[in-house]
Amino acid sequence: MNFPKMYRIRQSFDHTRVKDIPTTVQAELEKLTLRQKVKPGQSIALTAGSRGVANIAPILKSSAEFFKSLGAKPFIFPAMGSHGGAKAEGQTALIAHYNVTEALTGAPIVSSMEVVEISRTEDGVPVFIDKNASQADWIVVVGRIKPHTKFKAPIESGLMKMMAIGMGKQKGAEYYHKAAIQYGFGKISVDAGREVIKKAPVICGIGIVENGYDETAIIEAIRPGEIETRERELLAVAKEMMPRLPFNEIDLLIVDEMGKNISGTGIDPNVTGRNRDLLGVFPTSVNAKRLFVRNLTPDSNGNATGIGLADLTTKRLVDKINYQATYMNCITGISLEKAAVPMFFETDQECIKTALGSVGLTPPEKSRIVRIKNTLQIDEVEVSEAYQKEFATRKDLELIEGPKPMVFDSHGNLSALVVHGGGRKGDL
Repeated sequence: MNFPKMYRIRQSFDHTRVKDIPTTVQAELEKLTLRQKVKPGQSIALTAGSRGVANIAPILKSSAEFFKSLGAKPFIFPAMGSHGGAKAEGQTALIAHYNVTEALTGAPIVSSMEVVEISRTEDGVPVFIDKNASQADWIVVVGRIKPHTKFKAPIESGLMKMMAIGMGKQKGAEYYHKAAIQYGFGKISVDAGREVIKKAPVICGIGIVENGYDETAIIEAIRPGEIETRERELLAVAKEMMPRLPFNEIDLLIVDEMGKNISGTGIDPNVTGRNRDLLGVFPTSVNAKRLFVRNLTPDSNGNATGIGLADLTTKRLVDKINYQATYMNCITGISLEKAAVPMFFETDQECIKTALGSVGLTPPEKSRIVRIKNTLQIDEVEVSEAYQKEFATRKDLELIEGPKPMVFDSHGNLSALVVHGGGRKGDL
């Protein structure tokens, strides 16, 4: 089979970026006049989620330092539902992957799966929060605001969801996902979040928005009573900044790596256009006939949630799957379909050959192929010759090199797609 030659192109996204994390965090918290509320010796519980949020460690470190300056005693607790195998030590290890440790942040990590029921929604749904957080004098909800991978609503993934599902640990997350089948995911997370604000000692939220290069674009401290309204507004900004593939009609989308540090579903449906869920599917502009995922990130610790959205994968990825962690995550999220292992082969070459042989009458050498590193880093991508006329007229696309043939090593595998410029630069 003849494969098409590939071009490497660069996309241009919004470059808005927070240049000084500590100063921004300090200024945002200072504007809320928290010094009038926080008393010396009081305990402050800071949330740490399971996603690979850019600069999360310095954001938490700076937050902890601010409250220490008030004489308070901050601590960090994992707020991530069932992730980390639904075990306290697993969740501690997970946030350590993002450098959220006592050594770096200066705040102790207090991890437990114990929860307490603090309220019920109008529909009678119980509201749970982490027991240690419930006993703190104050809670600071820290989280990224972004489009969700399961549903579309005015409020999706952010502080309200963090209060409902993250702070509810495995017990709350499991219950809310089941309740979402009846009431809708957007309603459940907002209703539970409202109760947390009413009944728990939430002193503020810290909302984070990232740009199309996986960098921190906005950090905003928000008063409890303004979280819901402000989150709606910041979600709209996040959607505008969200990275997108350069083309919508694709015969084969190749994703070099997937993982929980990339997206809640490993491969973000908002990017790939692939979404499959008991709650239904949401429309996207991307139509990828075949989706091939090459590998699993080390930071996923074997959690391959989302692999069920792919059509093909490799044996090397399958061999890395921790089925206990994957199943626990998918069962809790009522997303059994996302743990389904697709057709897999020994080599990339076999996967690509099979994919291109199943997209219709288009000859393989004329097929429309897009290759990305992952669904977070899509500023530099590879595209096949079939797109040449289109990208040549696009001002938002820059040709880097090509066309070059797809090169496979002696084992029949592609070399890793290395991207330059853009993408996460690391914690600041």
